[in-house]
This record gives sequence, structure tokens and C-alpha cells, in this order.
Amino acid sequence: MPLFTGPLLWDHDLIQQYDLSGPRYTSYPTAPQFRDSFTDEEFQAAVAKSNLGGKPLSLYFHIPFCETLCFYCGCNKVVTNNTSRAKPYLERVAKEMAQQAQLFDTSRPVTQLHWGGGTPTYISDDEMTWLMEATRRHFSLVDDDQGEYSVEIHPGKVSASTMAHLRKLGFNRVSMGVQDFNPRVQKAVNRYNSVQEVSSLVSALREQDYRSISMDLIYGLPLQTLESVRETLDQVIDLSPDRLSLFNYAHMPHLFKSQSLIHESDLPSPSEKLGILHMAIERLQAAGYVYIGMDHFAKPDDSLVLAQQAGELQRNFQGYSTHGHCDLLSFGVSSISSFGDVYLQNAKRLDEYHELLDSDQRPAVRGFTLSEEDKLRQWVINQLICHFQLDFAEVKRRFGVDPTVKFAQQLEQLAPMVEDGLLSLDAQGIHVHNSGRLLIRRICMVFDEYLNASSEIRYSKVI
Repeated sequence: MPLFTGPLLWDHDLIQQYDLSGPRYTSYPTAPQFRDSFTDEEFQAAVAKSNLGGKPLSLYFHIPFCETLCFYCGCNKVVTNNTSRAKPYLERVAKEMAQQAQLFDTSRPVTQLHWGGGTPTYISDDEMTWLMEATRRHFSLVDDDQGEYSVEIHPGKVSASTMAHLRKLGFNRVSMGVQDFNPRVQKAVNRYNSVQEVSSLVSALREQDYRSISMDLIYGLPLQTLESVRETLDQVIDLSPDRLSLFNYAHMPHLFKSQSLIHESDLPSPSEKLGILHMAIERLQAAGYVYIGMDHFAKPDDSLVLAQQAGELQRNFQGYSTHGHCDLLSFGVSSISSFGDVYLQNAKRLDEYHELLDSDQRPAVRGFTLSEEDKLRQWVINQLICHFQLDFAEVKRRFGVDPTVKFAQQLEQLAPMVEDGLLSLDAQGIHVHNSGRLLIRRICMVFDEYLNASSEIRYSKVI
């Protein structure tokens, strides 16, 4: 598969023209399409298909607790200093695992495991051990360190000793939310981690032989300037993480109450925000990072880059992934599973999650079964968002349809993008140019049947 190695072509006017609101396509159909009327028959059919397919497993655990509130955060979280709330929650998670283990073929290897949040390191070292032991009782974890077992951390609130403990439990990858190193920005969003703290932690992680260190940054935060973000980037590049994510801060206080604590007057203007993004992408590429797509960057020898080169890169609920071939089983409040052509989402409220499990019910409250049409469009969107091209012959081979006929209307909608130089369209397929890579979400939206049928669903801006 071709891999873009040159700099992105930046056209400020075109970016503004196409910078609409749209999904991130961590799934297709996207979560707003999930429905409450998902039936037990659909669930059982999906379990049977998963077991028959024999795919490896990917496990996700949502640990929602945080000690402090980060004002920008849109995650499902519970902010509390009462650490005694964690164990009752983990006991419910273990009960959910037991429910699933009775239904699924758990002899399949768990090749990917992820703890997300919230702040997973909110729980104690003993609770971490307890959760991993419970997981091992129910599922076949790999013990040769070849699986991708990752944990999200707040680098300002975790000790090197806890990270050493996680390494002994089998974790080999770390994703840390740095966001920004500027003290004024940190104060404005109530998120603190100094360069010194992160540097010391990174050194410890390397001594502990973690295989991959990923850092998350956010652009568009209050009080950020071009110079302040450049300074943060230089400090991050010096730390040399294996992967970097550069997320767009979407200010939507009507959806996320904590964001109302951010003063809108402190936010960079749209043009300043674009300038920050342009600088950041150029700076990261100059430092040797490969632009994977959307907001992800990685070193040339990283598995994400290798997967993209091999045409095997996928999208899932954690973003770009090398394990899209797995069946995903997720545990905990609000978590989303994906197996056997279904998506299944747990209750979003902690009390409802507890109540369902206490009454011996499954905590999943919403779901979606993909039709053949959904699976076709899912594959098309995945090809575009991961590999920036669509091979018409491969569409016909996989799905038995002529894409030039099936998607005649959608291809017409791409005509203005062809004229604007974002992509090319010929008898062989669609090829996204360097100038269109930043706008790949907008290109994918053309093939989203549900988005085109509804104007009510609100998403963040593409850029």
C-alpha cells in the first residue's frame, strides 16, 4: 500500500470550506445510531457467530474514576476522592466478565487488552492485581509479552512503582495524556503534569521495558498560542514517544458540563487554531514522525506505520489499531463491544450499570446489528480513513457490487473535491491526495448513509 511520506499540502481556504462537523468513524454506523430496542435474539446470534468465527479477542475495560476534573474532558467519568468506590465497581466488572465467559469461546487468545477511563491508575496496585487475576480466570491472556496490553495514565498522578507493578501484570504499552506543558494552559483546564514529571516517568518506563509509549496532546485549549504549543511540541519531541496523538479540542459545553468552566474568550480563534495545527503537523513530520491520518503520528518503525504499509490498519473505539481482526469485548460503564456484526453499549450511568448486574442482567442497554449494506459502507469508510484510497475491483470482489453503479450518487458528490484537488477519481478507484488527508473525515461522510439521512445529530468539527 502506498504511504504518504511528503509534507501535507496546506490550503487554508479549502480547509475552512470543508471543515464541517462530522463523525470520527471509530465505528460505522456510529454510536448515535445504536438503539434501545436491541433484542436478546440479536445478541445470541452475534455470540454464536463470534464463536463460530474463532477470531482472537480484544478486551477493553472502562475505569471511570478520576481524582480531579479536567475541564476539557468529554469522557464518561466519575470525579471523586473516595477511593473506596472503586472496589464495588470492579466487583461488578468481574461479574460482567463471568457473564460473558459463560457464553463466549474463551479459549481464543486475548491478543489486545486496554484499560481506559477516567484514570485507570486511580485504582490501587492491589486492585489492579485483583482485576487482572479475575481477567485471567475468565479469558486466555497471552503470557509471552506478544500481545498489545495497554493502559491510559495521567502522568502527573502516577508513580514509577505503580508502572513497574503494571508491567509485572503484563502491560507493555502506555498512553499518557500530556495535553500541554504550558503552566497557564494547565491552570485554565485544571490539568497538571510538568515536563520534569513526564521526563522522569518516561525514563522509568523505558527502564521497565515498556514496548511503546504514546502521548496525547490537545490543540485549541484556552490560552494556547502558536509559540506556546511549539514549545510544548519541542519538549515532547525531546522525550521521543513512539506515537503521538494531536486531538482537536471541541468546545461543546451544551454536551459536556465541565467545559462550561472554560472561558470561551480564552480559546484561540478558528484561524489561530488552524495555524497551530499547521505548525504542529509540520514540526512533527520534520522530527521524523509519520502522519498516519486524522490526529495520529508514529515513528517509522511503529506497528501502526507497518500495518498501514501492509494495508492492514483498522479503526476501532480506541482510534487507529493494528488489531481490527479481533472480536472486541468491553466491560464497565458506557463501554462498547463489537463482535459478530453487532455493536453493544453498556449503561452510561454508574448506578444503572450496578443495578443491572446486581439483578443478574446484562449491563448492555443499546445495540446495533449491521446489515449487508452497513458492512459494505463500513469497509469503504475504513479503506478511505486508514489507507486513503478505495480499489473498485476489491469492492466488487468482496461484496459482489459494481461501486461505480452502487455509489453513483456518492461519486457525484465527490466531484467538487476532485476539482479542488483533494482526491482523484478514475476507473480504478478513489485516491486521496496529500491535500485531502486532513479532510478525510469529510470525504468519508459522503458514504455515511445515516449521516446523509439526518441533520439532527451533532458532531465535532472535522479539523
